[in-house]
Amino acid sequence: MVDPKELETLKQQVEEAEKKAAEAEEALAKAEEKENERKNEYLRLMAEFDTFRRRTAEEKLELVRSASADTIKGLLPVLDDCEIALAQLEKTEGNEAAIEGVQLIFNKLMGYLKTKGLEPIAAKGEVFDTELHEAVTLFPAPSEDLKGKVIDVAQTGYTLGGKVLRFAKVIVGA
Repeated sequence: MVDPKELETLKQQVEEAEKKAAEAEEALAKAEEKENERKNEYLRLMAEFDTFRRRTAEEKLELVRSASADTIKGLLPVLDDCEIALAQLEKTEGNEAAIEGVQLIFNKLMGYLKTKGLEPIAAKGEVFDTELHEAVTLFPAPSEDLKGKVIDVAQTGYTLGGKVLRFAKVIVGA
């Protein structure tokens, strides 16, 4: 037979053990919850950092593009001057060496700028397009098929990387 005091002591010990087990389970649940919160916080921070890194890289790339666009835009008057010089030299006779020299300079400069993404906008004979052309003058079209088309180019337009850097200034047939 079991002594009632011993039984009572054993019951108390069992209750205490159950209480300690419940407390341990509660502490474990809280620790797991804290771990999940910290894990989620870590994942959010990593996602924010990745977004920051990507945005910073895009901003740097855009800054480089903007700087190169400004530099190339500053060289466009030099291209214009070369075109004007060639046109003037071709009107006079005996300037083959000068024409060849200016043509060489123009071709080298244009070749280099093309490697950077610069492309002239095709205008003469094309249908007038407000996305690419800027009408300087309307001129009576010499024939019906030239109405609404570009008759002459006053200033060459250029695109850089597919975006218009300078609109072509054109004379349009009316």
